[in-house]
Amino acid sequence: MSKPDFDDIFMELAVSLAQRSHCIKKHVGAVLTKDTRIISIGYNGPPSGTHNCDEEFPDEGCSRDSKGSCSLALHAEQNAILYAVKNKATVEGSTLYVTLAPCLPCARIIYSMGIRKVIYLYSYAAYKGLGIDEGISFLEKFGVLAEKYPKSIRITDSLI
Repeated sequence: MSKPDFDDIFMELAVSLAQRSHCIKKHVGAVLTKDTRIISIGYNGPPSGTHNCDEEFPDEGCSRDSKGSCSLALHAEQNAILYAVKNKATVEGSTLYVTLAPCLPCARIIYSMGIRKVIYLYSYAAYKGLGIDEGISFLEKFGVLAEKYPKSIRITDSLI
């Protein structure tokens, strides 16, 4: 019996976590690992204790900021990093698995926290209609390994 690669296990978990998101536009999941161990998980949505967009604003979602993004939500990678730090886990040298490539602000946080590698499933640029994945370009420029996950995963949630 062949054993699954850790990359497969962690990306499949990120996909499963994305299904927990309360966002009505996009579901994103993240898994933060170090030395084949999970140190934190996250998915996109509003801060804990505020509200759930799909329950309180099922038709239009949260109010939007000047760039058209949710004015309240945290991104999946932000949630994973913040939870790890809140619980005193060291994220330096870790690997982040995320279903959507990091946006530029998230890439800055990833770099600043010393995360050494990002493996992503889908392009943020393709999702947003941008010419390039700015977050990936930023990470690569400053020495963070960024790789598109090479395999396909069966996904049942159309928002992922």
